[in-house]
Amino acid sequence: MWVATTDAVPVALCVIDDRSRVRRANRAFVELLGVELPGLLERPWPALVPPGWVEGIGAALSTAGTRHEAELRAGERTFAVTGYPVRGTVPPMSLLVFEDQSDRRRLQTQLVQSEKMSAIGQLIAGVAHDLNNPLASVVGFADLLAESEDVPARLKEPLRVIRDEADRAASIVHNLLGFARQQERQRRPVSLKKVLTATMVLLRNQLMAQGIEAVLELEHDLPEVTADPNQIQQVFVNLISNASQAIASAGRPGTVTVRGRRRDAGLTIEIIDDGPGMPADVASRVFEPFFTTKPEGQGTGLGLSIGQGIVKEHGGRITLVTTPGAGATFTVELPTSNEVTVAAADDPEPGPVTGLRVLVVDDEPHILHYMRATLEAWGHEVEVAPDGTAGLELALAREFDVIITDLRMPRLGGREFSAELQRRAPALLSRLVFSTGDAIRGDTLLFLEEQGRPCLHKPFSLAQLRSVLSEVSRSAATP
Repeated sequence: MWVATTDAVPVALCVIDDRSRVRRANRAFVELLGVELPGLLERPWPALVPPGWVEGIGAALSTAGTRHEAELRAGERTFAVTGYPVRGTVPPMSLLVFEDQSDRRRLQTQLVQSEKMSAIGQLIAGVAHDLNNPLASVVGFADLLAESEDVPARLKEPLRVIRDEADRAASIVHNLLGFARQQERQRRPVSLKKVLTATMVLLRNQLMAQGIEAVLELEHDLPEVTADPNQIQQVFVNLISNASQAIASAGRPGTVTVRGRRRDAGLTIEIIDDGPGMPADVASRVFEPFFTTKPEGQGTGLGLSIGQGIVKEHGGRITLVTTPGAGATFTVELPTSNEVTVAAADDPEPGPVTGLRVLVVDDEPHILHYMRATLEAWGHEVEVAPDGTAGLELALAREFDVIITDLRMPRLGGREFSAELQRRAPALLSRLVFSTGDAIRGDTLLFLEEQGRPCLHKPFSLAQLRSVLSEVSRSAATP
């Protein structure tokens, strides 16, 4: 009866007497140790188990009956062993229960990692506002000086470099936010050329630090795909990061090439590395959940399986070709978009407007400085306010053609400012323009969509500022 009952249980069981001898064991315990049953019985358990298990099992036996669990590791597997006293036996005996907790521990690790990523995403979203505000000042002053006739010719090139580097920094912030944000999955026609270019910018520093050259080879007329851009970027970030880590494991510089081309009714993106490659037994398992060859703590083994799932949901697949010593090539195949994107005719560049009365509300002194300097240089009359409360007083007391307000400010933010205008002077809403450095947040995007007002996303160019001024002044002049 013991044999039939305990062999039906998937948990490893064994009975130990007071002299540390194995008296009984079930099939799961036999399979766990890889020893035939006759070779187990009456033998001391320390001679049967891996040396690394002796301390843990000894602790479980010494605390039998207290529900104390000891953790045992065997390669990629994790076991919890618990000891229970067997009542009424002579000699005294204890039951050891070995429970395989590998999957549970992996899921716990993934949950912790997911929580970390969520926290990082929230942190990035908060920091973005603080980064975009100084970038707005740098971009604004660089544009203003570039347009000035008083700037010596020898300073034109340094100004251009300042402007370009500020744009580069803003692009990095934007790409990082786009990758980290959490939002509803929404598919639309997406240019993979833009997604891959943004991904390379995002990973540039990581690749350079590892001594890895990144090569982007994309056909100029790559068609669009219908996709969730954040999910697709997640796939490419993972594949390129894996490729760079494979090269780094070889302890030498290398190259990651991302190649995109048309193929039949779709397109393919190849991520090619010249790393050490993989043996066949590893390559056959890379898409399995939780399978990883990375050291403990450096990977969950979910990146490729999740990526494959994302691509399959988009109607495609990921394949791998690799040879030991000759690198690896992951190929992402996706169908092209069924939607036809019609290029709209370019609107004529709005002519400059002058003589507007403009109120700028922002808690960043440098932004107020450059906005005043720029707008006055364009022939406008400008008032500035350091927060929403002061701005509201000015807006209600004087006549303004355009009111530009930041969304996040102390005392009274842009949302509350707008609500007060709606309540006390609704006619002024048609002159309102928002500015923000954190429009990546879902609640901010929703608010802007509900308001239907123009928005300047920091850092914005002077061309964008001109366009908004022209748009608001035209709409105000329309009966």
